[in-house]
Amino acid sequence: MMRYVALAFLMLLTSFGSATAMKLKETPGLPKGMPPIAERIPKQPLVTDLPAIGRSVGRHGGTLETLIGRAKDVRLINVWGYARIIGYDESLQLVPDIALDVESASDKVITITLREGHRWSDGHPFTTEDFRFWFEDVVGNVELNPLGMPAFMLAGGLPPEFEVISPTKMRFTWDKPNPQFLPELAKARPPFIYRPAHYLKRYHKEFGDQPLIRRKMKEHKARSWASLFNKLDDMYDAQNPELPTLQPWMPTPFGDARRFVLKRNFFFHRMDSEGQQLPYIGKVVMTVVDSKLIAAKALAGETDLQARGLSFSDIAVLKQGEGPENYITDLWYISKGSQISILPNLTVKDPVWRALMRDTRFRHALSLGIDRQLINKVLYFGLAKPGNDTVLSASPLYKPSYQNLFAEYDPKKANALLDEIGLDKRTPNGTRMLPDGRPLEIIVEVSGESQEEIDAMALVGETWQEIGIKIYVKPSQRDIMRNRALSGALVMSVWTGFENGLPTANMPPTDFVPARGDFLSWSLWGEYYETGGKSGEKPDWAPAISLLQLYDDWLVSGSEEDRADIWEEILKIHAQETIHIGLVSEVRQPVVVKGLKNVPLQAVYGWDPGAQFGMHRMDAFYFDRPEKHAKPHGGPPPTPGRPDGPPPPNREAAR
Repeated sequence: MMRYVALAFLMLLTSFGSATAMKLKETPGLPKGMPPIAERIPKQPLVTDLPAIGRSVGRHGGTLETLIGRAKDVRLINVWGYARIIGYDESLQLVPDIALDVESASDKVITITLREGHRWSDGHPFTTEDFRFWFEDVVGNVELNPLGMPAFMLAGGLPPEFEVISPTKMRFTWDKPNPQFLPELAKARPPFIYRPAHYLKRYHKEFGDQPLIRRKMKEHKARSWASLFNKLDDMYDAQNPELPTLQPWMPTPFGDARRFVLKRNFFFHRMDSEGQQLPYIGKVVMTVVDSKLIAAKALAGETDLQARGLSFSDIAVLKQGEGPENYITDLWYISKGSQISILPNLTVKDPVWRALMRDTRFRHALSLGIDRQLINKVLYFGLAKPGNDTVLSASPLYKPSYQNLFAEYDPKKANALLDEIGLDKRTPNGTRMLPDGRPLEIIVEVSGESQEEIDAMALVGETWQEIGIKIYVKPSQRDIMRNRALSGALVMSVWTGFENGLPTANMPPTDFVPARGDFLSWSLWGEYYETGGKSGEKPDWAPAISLLQLYDDWLVSGSEEDRADIWEEILKIHAQETIHIGLVSEVRQPVVVKGLKNVPLQAVYGWDPGAQFGMHRMDAFYFDRPEKHAKPHGGPPPTPGRPDGPPPPNREAAR
């Protein structure tokens, strides 16, 4: 049986035992009517010895200003807060967070124990009833969720048996292993397999007050109770300030559509080792600006913490503004498998292009015909790492061959491979000719969102022209590109590399196999797998068939050793076949930091795993001089209280 226990918690447990054994310090600015800290935190909170992990004990207070490019990005507060049932630490290990303890028996039986006394942000107890409500009455209700159980809840196509053992203990049992379950809970956008039942039951037809539901339907212009419920059930998007949360910050009704004010959750379950409740920062204000202006506003000192909207090309200018505006520019490395990846479409409809794209020699020739050192020098000042689109050196699955195989610049070998294929005939201007007599001219489609990609492809085009291949870079839009890929019209595209360049054996290899229809290199195969053969194309290319078999094997694997072996085979296939043609990796992400402490000078910037700032414990960031960052925004925070309407019926009592 595998048991996940938070290391930081265990180190403190010996000394402090529980919250009652600690000398607790009350959080400043406590709203009137709020209970004292001893009644707000769990009996066994998640206690982090910050000095032991290279951070300092902080101070409460201050308002953190940050910039977002669109209103919907306010949901990033629930990414950066990264309160998860179980989540990744900075060594990429899964550790309990909201949960006190997680036990897994071969991924078939998973037992989760909650922290006694843990409360939602409105002070209501957080218990296994919140999980039961989600399992039976939300995802299990066909009106709310007509698609049925999500894939991560299924093993062998079947959902688990769910058992409530006590108010703080529950168990999920499958007949077959379900290795997807725990990694899914740790994502930047998790599934939230719990809901604040005491709040949402009010708007559920089985429990709620019907006059209240009808009144709210009219207020929100909802056509049915289900559409109203789903609108109020807003665990991720941070648009419903009434919805209780477990995250360190929560939305408020203050601000407007251009300026969002988020306040501290005074019932948050994490503590530092000196008895202070986290988060240290009292408010986060997210201001919507034109994304093209974010770098300029960061340069002008208008943000306290900024990575969103900044790119490598902004570093030089940002460095110049550090002195006048009293900020620093940290350089984290991006965790994608490659900053830019060229994707031959293996399911293109044109039979000539399809045969060529699936010829391993052609993809090898394309890769060997790229001067990655030149790209690194010109675009990234030599700070990146040239190589394939694969796992990074910080991943425990990494092998140098995955990154280096067929990734050197060797135009002589590339030319020989192209001749061997039979592409030895050329037009008068030196461009090779396809077997049907057309010139070997490739339209490479880009999303139009990144000048960096266009600049990189200009350099690629120069060296490919030397081996007789001409390209035309065509700016497009991501939705159009995906539709063209599904129709088979797309020949080649450019995208960022694998989202997760830091996988462990226990992370699903979904991105590395044709299991999703939105991957531009094999959309039709992914569509076929995703829809169970109802649409798309059945894979008929041996490496793709092997990758899917390995993926299916991973989904029923019962041990980390088996999963590591499967990952190794998958990564070998990618290296040997050059399915993606990566350019460079470990490109630096500028992170502007103004007046904040505990922000790592060097770290990983990624989505999954990482949650951008989340894995690095944004709740422990603090202002060295919080009084300089104390800014009022729209009045005092509201005191906790119930939403309108009577409390829902007590279903447990009825049972």
